[in-house]
Amino acid sequence: MEYQYPMDFSWTTEEVVDVIHFFEAVEKAYESRISKEEFMKAYRRFKEIVPGKADEKNYCDEFEGSSGYSAYAVLKKAKELNSDEDLTFQK
Repeated sequence: MEYQYPMDFSWTTEEVVDVIHFFEAVEKAYESRISKEEFMKAYRRFKEIVPGKADEKNYCDEFEGSSGYSAYAVLKKAKELNSDEDLTFQK
C-alpha cells in the first residue's frame, strides 16, 4: 500500500512498531482474515499506547483517510464475534 501509518514522534520505537501492528491487523481483516483473539490483542496494546478516546479517533480517522480501512468498523465487528471466530471485513 502507498500510505503512511499515523504516529506520534514521542512514542518509543517499540510503541511505533506496536501501533503499526494494530493498523496492519485492521488491514488483515479487510484483505484476508485475522482471528478475533489476535486482533483484540493488537487493539489492547494500541490502547495502552493511545489511551484517550479523542486521540484514538484521530489516529484511526487519519488511517482511514489514507487507507480507506475503518479501524472502528473492524473493532465493532470483532466485539460481536465469538472468541474462536475469524474476522473478515468488506469495504
